Amino acid sequence: MSNQSKPLVVIAEDEKDMASMIAAQLEVAGMQSQICHEAAHAHRFLKNNFANLLLLDLHLPDSSGFSLMEKLRNSGIEVPVIFLTGDNTEVKKVKGLEMGGDDYITKPFGFPELIARIHAVLRRAETSGDALITKNASTMDEEFNFCGATINPHRLEIEFPDGDLEKIGRKELGIFVFLQANPDTILTRKNLIHSVWGMHADVRSRSLDQYIVKIRDLYKRHGLSTDAFRTVHGVGYIYDVP
Repeated sequence: MSNQSKPLVVIAEDEKDMASMIAAQLEVAGMQSQICHEAAHAHRFLKNNFANLLLLDLHLPDSSGFSLMEKLRNSGIEVPVIFLTGDNTEVKKVKGLEMGGDDYITKPFGFPELIARIHAVLRRAETSGDALITKNASTMDEEFNFCGATINPHRLEIEFPDGDLEKIGRKELGIFVFLQANPDTILTRKNLIHSVWGMHADVRSRSLDQYIVKIRDLYKRHGLSTDAFRTVHGVGYIYDVP
């Protein structure tokens, strides 16, 4: 099996012997690993590299696993996470899962169980991305209203009050979804681009502005105002919900 086809698992674990043993077991199971003994190292690596999974110890020397998870999500890094910890309290398990963790394994654990859990999370992550058409939008999303028209992600359509239907592109849907999810908040162009195109996309503000113009022209043709969706000059946009 080539390295390119092997899943990459980041091991954020401060116990060096434990990290090395996990890495050895992953290698036997046909996976690559990257060991990070500190949260800052894991964040730096994931910010600059794609990984299929993060094994995250709750207790790292420079930060808690929960804090690192929050920092990753705020940075737009959606890597699947399995928490590793010696703390078996129900409260922490629930917190980890509610934060978006995919699984929670308590130390000590058996390596066959760990490998099985990793495979299960990787399978879920692979299939969950099938419906994604932008970084933030999926054809499985529910319909929603935006400035008086109904956005239908299932069909990539927008329905206007007069009953007319228009097709919309993937990026337009991603923009609609992001604005709808973040009302009454000033959104920078960079934030919008990262959310729709991804953290490492090479997209300029001018390209984003062209999509915005396209959306506004679409509404104008059907007699609807986009006054609630305003440009904040020099910064980005804001969607004001009445």
